[in-house]
Amino acid sequence: MNRPLLISDCDEVLLHMMRHFSEWLSSEYAIDFVPHPEDFSKSMHYRNNGEPVGREQMWLLLDGFFKTEMHRQTLVPHALEALGRVAEVADIVILTNLGDQFHASRVAQLDAVGIRHHVVCNLGAKGPAVAKLIDSREPARSVFVDDIPAHHRSVSEHKPGVWRLHMIADPVIAKLIAPAPAAHKRIDDWAEAVDWVIDRLTLD
Repeated sequence: MNRPLLISDCDEVLLHMMRHFSEWLSSEYAIDFVPHPEDFSKSMHYRNNGEPVGREQMWLLLDGFFKTEMHRQTLVPHALEALGRVAEVADIVILTNLGDQFHASRVAQLDAVGIRHHVVCNLGAKGPAVAKLIDSREPARSVFVDDIPAHHRSVSEHKPGVWRLHMIADPVIAKLIAPAPAAHKRIDDWAEAVDWVIDRLTLD
């Protein structure tokens, strides 16, 4: 067995995204963003007529944000310090749901705030990607952290032995989303979560 492994999402776990995306939509497109707990595409409405943006346009806007606006994103409180503590006992991989074309930008973005760990891009459910990481690295223990309940379900199906922590760093969105049923724990603050993570990574 090799060193334990933390597999962490990026947006709304390590970096704030939604608040900056909302500000950009408002200033550049006159689109109001009000988080919807079940359907992200229903969160965006044109200010002039109240019409929903729609799913196809939503993906185009998200793509546009990551192409030009990643510099807006800010570090989640206590995330850097938590990763520093975790790195003392485990390897860390950032598993981010972005296309491979954004890999270099994401690496540079994280590096700029002091997060310098291996970054893996992924599209779709994260269970298969987590399984691939576990199978290739064979860690002694592993923890997965993500803000999306569906990813916890996917990981539970593909690698049920992975500890799963549900975390949503944005307090507005956190109030709207119930704890993921497939996660072992819900903690939205790294200052509290880091001890839980380290405990699972160092279990005898």
